[in-house]
Amino acid sequence: MGDNLFGENGELVLAANTVLTQDYVQRIRKLNYNGVYIEDDLSKDIKIVNIINDRIRAQTVKGVKDIFICTENKSPISKKKFKNMQNQIASIVDEILENPNLMVNMVDLKVFDDYTYFHSVNVAVLSIVIGTSLGFGKEELCNLGFGALLHDIGKVFIKKEILNKKGILTDDEFQEMKKHSYSGFDYIKKEFGVNRSAKIGILDHHEKYGGGGYPNNLDGGDISLFGRIISIADVYDAMTSDRPYRKGIKPSEVIEYIMGSSYVLFDPDLVKLFIRKIAPYPIGTIVKLSNGLTGIITENYESYCMRPKIRIFKNGDDDVTPYEISLADNESLNITVTDVV
Repeated sequence: MGDNLFGENGELVLAANTVLTQDYVQRIRKLNYNGVYIEDDLSKDIKIVNIINDRIRAQTVKGVKDIFICTENKSPISKKKFKNMQNQIASIVDEILENPNLMVNMVDLKVFDDYTYFHSVNVAVLSIVIGTSLGFGKEELCNLGFGALLHDIGKVFIKKEILNKKGILTDDEFQEMKKHSYSGFDYIKKEFGVNRSAKIGILDHHEKYGGGGYPNNLDGGDISLFGRIISIADVYDAMTSDRPYRKGIKPSEVIEYIMGSSYVLFDPDLVKLFIRKIAPYPIGTIVKLSNGLTGIITENYESYCMRPKIRIFKNGDDDVTPYEISLADNESLNITVTDVV
């Protein structure tokens, strides 16, 4: 194991440097992890730094799950649960502020199979990263994180058959689904004493920069800043996630989609910040190149997000002595990544 593996409640499942036996592999599969870090001779010196601690992430997922379940069951949310969530958001903000120059390796955010709750945490982390790039202070980042964490709370008021439908929604079903933004905003306004920007971010996260979004068909700067931020994080995580009706799309392809949707769906200035902080090819990913070489990603660059450093270990089907190239160097500009293995 190349890194610690934590369970849904933040408990340690397997420690780093554990030798993976077949029994361990089967246990990992039963727990619905979609991947782990493996350390071998090729990758043993590659350092992967998580954007946030896995234990904090798992504990935050449990906290948001408790909030969703209480809301769905129409149970009162205790002050303790509300305070725990605020503390968890503050912990995430502290960790991100300690590493403001770190690019997000999305493998670190895609661990469990419990989509709704992990999606909420992922969107919060990504939103806070964007807010950090904008120079937000801790209080503003905590407000942004809280709104992002509960951006989909309104979905608990949508019929389960619509939420879980695998096919395309009918017009009536989609109109029903669109109510979740306002329902979430209205619920948070009534139940939580939170910052107004956080509440408006929940309301606005499906508005489109070029217009045509919901619930108020706003555009451009009329959409709240928090709403514009959360919308990018929401779409990115949703598209890169495995769903019952499709596999997750590669991070590099989703980044290209977001870049291409500037001005239409997303604030172009925020998109520029976002693509500087998200690694399209996470460290440890094995890729094929246009010149027939195969290698493992060892480093990413903020200014050249699609041009990482790669440790080459194959030429076609033949193994080669490992060596590194950077696609950002002038002599490598004619080489591109063609596939992720």
